[in-house]
Amino acid sequence: MKVAVFGLGYVGAVTAAGLASRGHEVVGVDVDPLKVDMIAAGQSPVVEPGIETLVREAVAAGRLQATTDPRLALENADVSLVCVGTPSSPRGDTDLTYIQRALVDLRDAMEVAQPPASGHHSVVIRSTVPPGTGAEVVAPVFAEESLPEGWSVGTAMCPEFLREGCGVADFFAPPFVVVGTGDPTTRAALTELFAFLGQEVHHVDVASAEALKYACNAFHAVKVTFANEMGRVFSPYGVDARQVMEIFCEDHKLNIAPTYLRPGFAFGGSCLPKDLRALQSMARHIGVEIPMVGSAMVSNEIAVRSLVDRVIATGHHSVCLLGLSFKMDTDDLRESPNLEVAERLFGKGLDVRIYDPIVNPDLLFGANLRHLQSKLAHVNRLLAATPDQALEGAEVVLVSSSDPAGLAALKASSPKVVIDLNGRLGPDVEQLAPYEGVSW
Repeated sequence: MKVAVFGLGYVGAVTAAGLASRGHEVVGVDVDPLKVDMIAAGQSPVVEPGIETLVREAVAAGRLQATTDPRLALENADVSLVCVGTPSSPRGDTDLTYIQRALVDLRDAMEVAQPPASGHHSVVIRSTVPPGTGAEVVAPVFAEESLPEGWSVGTAMCPEFLREGCGVADFFAPPFVVVGTGDPTTRAALTELFAFLGQEVHHVDVASAEALKYACNAFHAVKVTFANEMGRVFSPYGVDARQVMEIFCEDHKLNIAPTYLRPGFAFGGSCLPKDLRALQSMARHIGVEIPMVGSAMVSNEIAVRSLVDRVIATGHHSVCLLGLSFKMDTDDLRESPNLEVAERLFGKGLDVRIYDPIVNPDLLFGANLRHLQSKLAHVNRLLAATPDQALEGAEVVLVSSSDPAGLAALKASSPKVVIDLNGRLGPDVEQLAPYEGVSW
């Protein structure tokens, strides 16, 4: 395929050289003539292990060129990859100035450049941009009615996952290949473009592809911060945190795993809140700060408070909770966020009824019973024996349990609002007219 790459920084240079090394005809575009001249001389404009060889060989084979003129790059091109910078503005949001400039240059070049034989050109953002950029910034530039004769354009987001210092290795072995587009022809073109990687392509909507890079980078930052905070806490106690984290990373069931990494409701139970508080106490004792660990409890409280506010904002008075324990398949009510929600809604005067297939006040004893009684003194009146009883007349239903009887009763009822706190209730529930996800 013939590919135009806009921007010859780290992402653009590695992308251009990598694609050219696998047989594609690539023309790089950059406003900096020095970068263009370096490519023409078979030299890389960026420092990356392995890229000098890629650039030299691709230029020698005639598969990689560079120019400051977008019209030359766009001539007969099948795909344009926009790899320009998206720096932070002074207030922290993403500055899309370079993106907008590249799009205008690209669109202007279509007025004079020859379209590809198919007539279809794919404009693909590879820079990191906020969700909504494709729909609000990119697509309008290439509205069908405004295109020159002979051109049709599909837009897409194809995020990169290149780390500086090992960008070439990451290009040829990415964690995943993601194509976000609603255009079938562009989807097929990008699948063909990256076919040499031999990986399954994740086809998603544009906004999801845009969001993915931010989620990845945020998690990488969280991991660095977490490891550093553990080191700050444990080191004064004579603990080698390197050894702790080395063993920590061997757990691929819970620690380095998909477990817990899904949007949902707040955490609770007998371990997580208690141990987070203990870590904070240890840190205070030795005079160090661990703000990320501390903010986990703050964020958890925000999740509970936001849900309560959301229910109240509906204006409805009758609320049903399907699920009361801190997670399914247990009767443990200690620090259950569901119990906290029930208490707050009840305290604000709402009519609250609860059904949990496991939590039965007649069977509770010990710490569980005392905890329940301390939070909800009138629990016997709030807990229903069957889901039908709990759902009768309910206007708002909060669902955290996937108990089959509860879901069957929910589908047979007619609430005004259903808020899913679970995320894995299945399409039958998600297709209900009043369905809402707690964070999706």
